[in-house]
Amino acid sequence: MAFESLTEKLQNVFKNLRSKGRLTEADVKTALREVKMALLEADVNFKVVKQFIKSVQERAVGQDVMNGLNPGQMVIKIVNEEMVNLMGSETTEIPSKQGKEITIWMMAGLQGAGKTTTAAKLAGKMKSKGKKPLLVACDVYRPAAITQLQVNGEKQGVEVFSMGDKNHPGDIAKAAVEHAKNNQQNLVIIDTAGRLHIDEDMMRELEEIKAQVDVDATILVVDAMTGQDAVNVASAFAEKVGIDGVILTKMDGDTRGGAALSIKAVSGKPIYFVGMGEKLSDLEQFYPDRMASRILGMGDVMSLIEKVEASIDEEKAREMEKKFKKAEFGFDDYLESMNQMKNMGGISSILNMLPGIGGNKLKDIEGMIDEKDLARKEAMILSMTPQERANPAILNVSRKQRIARGSGVDISEVNRLVKQFEQTKKMMKQMPGMMGGRGGKRGGFRLPF
Repeated sequence: MAFESLTEKLQNVFKNLRSKGRLTEADVKTALREVKMALLEADVNFKVVKQFIKSVQERAVGQDVMNGLNPGQMVIKIVNEEMVNLMGSETTEIPSKQGKEITIWMMAGLQGAGKTTTAAKLAGKMKSKGKKPLLVACDVYRPAAITQLQVNGEKQGVEVFSMGDKNHPGDIAKAAVEHAKNNQQNLVIIDTAGRLHIDEDMMRELEEIKAQVDVDATILVVDAMTGQDAVNVASAFAEKVGIDGVILTKMDGDTRGGAALSIKAVSGKPIYFVGMGEKLSDLEQFYPDRMASRILGMGDVMSLIEKVEASIDEEKAREMEKKFKKAEFGFDDYLESMNQMKNMGGISSILNMLPGIGGNKLKDIEGMIDEKDLARKEAMILSMTPQERANPAILNVSRKQRIARGSGVDISEVNRLVKQFEQTKKMMKQMPGMMGGRGGKRGGFRLPF
């Protein structure tokens, strides 16, 4: 998970600060030295770290902080504010025209950064916001690039414009804009060719596309897992071809996360979105304040609420609440709650947004809740008949043995599932209103364990 190691180290530093009743200048300097090392280990750009520590120190050794009632908390507040400033202070939207007027976005980046997948995710995201997007296949070099875009576009329910791999990308882009005009589409997203490294051919091609169509935003897609290389790529593109902003991919696989903290400061360009997984919902709007909260182990409750609201069907949540009240909760409902959690990105994704859970705590909880165990539970439930799922009371030994054989598990696992289910059901009866209720969607989520 992104920032795992950094969060753990920072939480230890803050713990030491909070334990002190009064802070001396030496205490602050020692703490900031540790923060500096943690940031450098997280692959944050050296110049960025240097400036960040300087800014925090200048504010933290002031009289107001030193003489305050809770100086440790004040220093943490300053670190949080400076981290937000570092990443851009405000959320930046991708430049977009209003109404029926056509907006053109061009995706750029190196090969393997996830550009084609991100283009499709972005199109799906914009479609859900009321836009009518058109994806354009301008990568005529990489084998199967056009097919990949078509497959991903189909998943998002977005049309893909292609002229094969024998035409010039500039001509394809121009024809695509005409197609969009004729079909009342108001957002054109151009997927361009990547290279293994920055070269003149790539830059020339991007310039030629820009010469053919009026691009509103050039969006650079970079792989967060490449750390400082991602920052260098962003700087090079900003200098050579001009970019408007960045989308960071594979943030879920980068435990360091230095790129997110460095890109804005080094390249001067904002981060628009971050990719946290494979699903459409895993392309998240980049909020500097929320990201700083995650890094500092303070959680990200707002993003969690939004994730819940996007993933949970309100009607289903209310239906489930009624079932709880009437004690009609069955294994189909249990399975539904598991699928809800999967739609939200799984346990890790949820836990990462909760305040106070990070580093070792996160590892401990993840160790207690095995994702594979959830998959086995699903297999067992699907091996039941509709009658058994609706009425678990009829599950006798012979039925349990059949379920165990059908799902490839031992009968002890089936017994354990039934017991957990009964405990969950009992707990829910004692806690009415947990599903739905006044909170609508916000209350409509239940962890199935």
